[in-house]
Amino acid sequence: MCTCITYENGDFYFGRNLDLEYAFGEKVVITPRNYRFSFRKLPQMEHHYAMIGMAAVAGDYPLYAEAVNEKGLGIAGLNFPGNAYYREEQPQKDNVTPYELIPWLLGQCASVKEAEALLERANLLNIPFAVTMPLAPLHWMLADREKCLVAEATESGVHLYENPYGVLTNNPPFPYYQMHLRNYLHLSSGSPDCRFAKELDLSPYGQGMGAAGLPGDFSPASRFVKAAFLKWNSQAPKEELPNVTQFFHILDGVAMVRGAVMTPEGKADITTYSCCVNADRGIYYYKTYENSQIQAVGMGNENLDGCQLKICELETQQQINWKN
Repeated sequence: MCTCITYENGDFYFGRNLDLEYAFGEKVVITPRNYRFSFRKLPQMEHHYAMIGMAAVAGDYPLYAEAVNEKGLGIAGLNFPGNAYYREEQPQKDNVTPYELIPWLLGQCASVKEAEALLERANLLNIPFAVTMPLAPLHWMLADREKCLVAEATESGVHLYENPYGVLTNNPPFPYYQMHLRNYLHLSSGSPDCRFAKELDLSPYGQGMGAAGLPGDFSPASRFVKAAFLKWNSQAPKEELPNVTQFFHILDGVAMVRGAVMTPEGKADITTYSCCVNADRGIYYYKTYENSQIQAVGMGNENLDGCQLKICELETQQQINWKN
């Protein structure tokens, strides 16, 4: 259960809520240009674009949930159970595992257009990172300032979809959302006119009634609609702090509160963390479920020509600013 959005208001931003019932050892990880990426079926990548994102690090390998590279390209993987389909190795294809996809694309692509060309010949392999770490069923959102794309590997092949909304959640496949959003074209952030009957003098009795019917549940389809509505009706000054604050407010609108969504196993889904990346400046902002204070890690504050991962532990203890 996740929600990913883009946001452009002067600078370009990319981020997401990651919704799970458990932590996965996540840390903010900067991969410098000369870290050596090894791939199962593709040549090693010894020199590449630097990137920053949230990852679990296993055997000194960053397993990114989402990341943005120094050129401003962002990619996030979101849960896609029952639809994601990974294959055996295929000749004449670029055979890449799902856990390698983010570094493989971000390492060599400066734009969505370049990544799209690679994805058109990609085959997503059914090879996990380790026997004890099964592959997550995912689809991906890729975005830069110019374009947004959804990539889905299903039983019928790898499909790429233009995403003009700049929003992605989970199931079902993306073509459903392209139709589903039309069910809400009557919503408005303004005050509604009476369309019930022209003979009746009906008027709003409170603010916000133009969005009556906006979904509020936590299903993927409802989060998609609500996130899109909040994003496309957003207003903020074109400054860094207002933009970052606004971005997190949008994500808060579709975040999960512990106990509101229970898994079949009886565990509570929560928004483990929310992140907002200024893709122009390489700044990764985040907050966690237990700590709502926004933290920041700047990619430009590190030696990006290095060869070792920079790993930043999360600040998960709630920080309260006492005033007396």
